[in-house]
Amino acid sequence: MSTRLTAPIFVTDLETALAMAAHASELGADLVEYRIDQFTEPAKVIELVERSPLPCLLTCRPVWEGGHFDGDEMARISLIEHSGLGPRQPAYIDVELAAWQKSANIRQKVSLVVDHPAQVRPTSTGLILSSHDFQTRPADLYQRVEAMAAAPACRVIKVAWRARSLRDNIEAFEIIQKRYKPTIALCMGEYGLASRILAKKFQAMLTFASIDRDSGTAPGQPTISELKNTYRWDAINPATRVYGVIGHPVSHSMSPAIHNAGFSAINYDGVYLPMPIEPEYEQFKATVLSWLDMDDLHFSGASVTIPHKENLLRFVREQGGQIEPLTEQIGAANTLTRLPDGTLYASNTDYGGALDAVCDGLSISREQLKDLRVAVIGAGGAARAIVAGLSHYGATTVVYNRTLEKAQALADQFNNSPAGGRVVAAKLEKLCDSCCQVYINCTPIGMHPNISDTPLPVTPKSWGAGIVVFDTIYNPLETRLLREARLAGCYTIQGTEMFIRQAAAQFKLWTGKEAPINVMRKTLLTRLGH
Repeated sequence: MSTRLTAPIFVTDLETALAMAAHASELGADLVEYRIDQFTEPAKVIELVERSPLPCLLTCRPVWEGGHFDGDEMARISLIEHSGLGPRQPAYIDVELAAWQKSANIRQKVSLVVDHPAQVRPTSTGLILSSHDFQTRPADLYQRVEAMAAAPACRVIKVAWRARSLRDNIEAFEIIQKRYKPTIALCMGEYGLASRILAKKFQAMLTFASIDRDSGTAPGQPTISELKNTYRWDAINPATRVYGVIGHPVSHSMSPAIHNAGFSAINYDGVYLPMPIEPEYEQFKATVLSWLDMDDLHFSGASVTIPHKENLLRFVREQGGQIEPLTEQIGAANTLTRLPDGTLYASNTDYGGALDAVCDGLSISREQLKDLRVAVIGAGGAARAIVAGLSHYGATTVVYNRTLEKAQALADQFNNSPAGGRVVAAKLEKLCDSCCQVYINCTPIGMHPNISDTPLPVTPKSWGAGIVVFDTIYNPLETRLLREARLAGCYTIQGTEMFIRQAAAQFKLWTGKEAPINVMRKTLLTRLGH
């Protein structure tokens, strides 16, 4: 069964609704849902159905189920009944399970205009019985599903509830897989996006996507454009492999756009999603295990960001997986890969992304880093990974930080690597006297919206031709630090290069193919407005 991409429209006047439906069709929608909660003139509703540019689903949702209709209940049911008696019939009518169960009179009126085994009138309209909970997962969820399945007039089962975590999506997929009848099972809110995107993978009857950001009818609805262009809707099928970015929060992440563009460029059967998980380790463990345990989900890997990089290491260690040796030393991983034999592999592509950005800028190999003296500004997580990589390849690294003790602790851990890498610590104010050839900012100072800030109040005396300055921040594209370095004659490297290259390394781990770096870079720059 092909999952129908459905655009919901709150109807306020006839012509506006029809224009919106026409636009939905142009965007690629298969079906339109007319929400007639506040458009209750029967003749106008019949005209709406008759003139609709797409097959339509009619819904008049009462306030007691999250809608806007606040009138007499039998008048509402009569409107639904009347809408099915026009010259053109709606493809579906949505009626709440609670209303259906309320009285035999309601069931009789609705049954007159929908297709069912005992129907004597010629009609093709299907009945969707629905249940919604905008607060949480209902305790009697499965009893509701079974009641819909047992109703002879019900053609389609629909359940929607506000997800409490990503694990709720698994339950939505399992309900669809029961195949009682064609089913819509959706999770609302920030944790429910996966249920909307992957509805097609599990062959749900439909998923909803709004025409634009202002026209959604439920929390967490993506737009049609996002679903088709960012999340590869047209390419999703039951075998599609699933990847994501795990963090909290992750709604701002550029990674879904970049990786999905990469998948499209090489025609790889994968989709990449935001995966918000609360900071606690037990939340991380329970959620990732639930996604790994569902075989039909084909969850195959993830980018892992703040605050879960240490949680990933612990998790893979507990599951008996493999950990890249340098990642173990760094103490934080940013990539989870499910290997072909099902075992887990944790690695860190942050340091490689940074080193490759520097090496490409200087036209040298990683092995030639041993000839360089590098200043690393900051002593946090990003600095830790980069210092580990530099030391591993034999570079001499000076860690400059406002708190000398923190810089010293970092230097002590990675000093005197087997490759001869030397790491020392220095106060940040000493940076103006530095004689390093490469400067790497690993602090968030200068990041949007604080674009007038810089981690260097005084420009180093050595800056000029032949000096490389690299800022790991990628928004804005040119930070104040990079602008001042460029004006001083230095060669500058934008943070987008590290971001793209660490993502490219993840891409290769997951797909076994070289990443289309130019496509990924172009996608990122477009997202950043360049």
